[in-house]
Amino acid sequence: MARRTGQGTWNRGRRSRAALAVLTAAVLGVAGCDAVGGDSAGPAGSGTRQGKPSPKPTPVWDTSPESVAAVGDSITRGFDACTVLSDCPEVSWATGSSAEVDSLAVRLLGKADAAGRSWNHAVTGARMADLAGQMTRAVAHRPELVAVMVGANDACRATTSAMTPVADFRTQFEGAMRTLRKALPKAQVYVASIPDLKRLWSEGRTNPLGKQVWKLGLCPSMLGDADALDAAATERRNTVEQRVEDYNEVLREVCAKDRRCRTDGGAVHEFRFGTEQLSHWDWFHPSVNGQARLAEIAYRAVTAKTPAT
Repeated sequence: MARRTGQGTWNRGRRSRAALAVLTAAVLGVAGCDAVGGDSAGPAGSGTRQGKPSPKPTPVWDTSPESVAAVGDSITRGFDACTVLSDCPEVSWATGSSAEVDSLAVRLLGKADAAGRSWNHAVTGARMADLAGQMTRAVAHRPELVAVMVGANDACRATTSAMTPVADFRTQFEGAMRTLRKALPKAQVYVASIPDLKRLWSEGRTNPLGKQVWKLGLCPSMLGDADALDAAATERRNTVEQRVEDYNEVLREVCAKDRRCRTDGGAVHEFRFGTEQLSHWDWFHPSVNGQARLAEIAYRAVTAKTPAT
C-alpha cells in the first residue's frame, strides 16, 4: 500500500509539473504575441514592415528649380533698358546676368550656373498668339521652370478695336500651356501679370523726351496723344486699362487650373512704377532698376511656400 501510494504521489507530481510547463508556455506565447502584435514595431529581422518611416511625398511645387526658360515680350528682353530701341537681355528680370538686376535665374541658380541653365526665348513685340511657338523652343532645353510675361502688346495696338479679344487671348494661352504640358508635364510655370499701362502713361507723360519716342508708334492705344485729356482720350485709355485687367484675370484663371502653375497674384500689375523704374529712353519700358524690381517679385512668388492669391 505504501509503495502504491508513493507511485501515485509521483504520478500526481509529474502531472503537476507537466501542467505547469504547459501554463508557462502559454504565458510566454501570449507575451510574444503582444510584443509583435497590434501597432507595435517588431524586433529587427522579424520581417514586419510596421514601424518603418514612410517616404516623404514629392511636393507639387519645388521652390528651388535647377533650370529656367523665359518666354514673353520686350519686357523680358530688356528692351530700351540699356540703349534706345534695342534689346538688352543681360538685364532681363528673368534670365539676365547683370549684378544690378540679380535676375530670377541668378537668384535661383547662382550666377555661374545661371549662365548655362537659363534661356531667354522672349521676342520684342510678341503677343499671346506667339507664346505657343516660344514654348516649343523653350521645352527643347527641358527647363524645370518656365517664366512667362506676355500680354501687354495685345493691348498696345493702333486702336482699341484692334486689341486682342479676351476670348482669343484665353484660347491662345490655353494652347500655349498645352504645348508645354505635352512635352514637359512636370515643368513649373511662373506667370507674371501685365503691368498697369495707364500708370506707365501717367508717369512717362511728364518727360518731353519720352513723349517724343512715343510718337514713333509705341503703344498708341494708350500713349497716343499723350497730353490729351478730353473725354474721347480718357475713354480710350480706360478701355485699354480694362482690357489689361481682363487679360490678367485670364492669366490667373488658366494658371489656377494647372497644379504646377503660379501667378504673381497681380503684384506686377499693382507695382507703382516710378520714373526711376522706367527706361530713360522711352519712359515706358522698365529701366535696369525696374527690371530688378520685377526680378524681386518673381523670386518671391517662385520661392513662397504657398502660391500668391
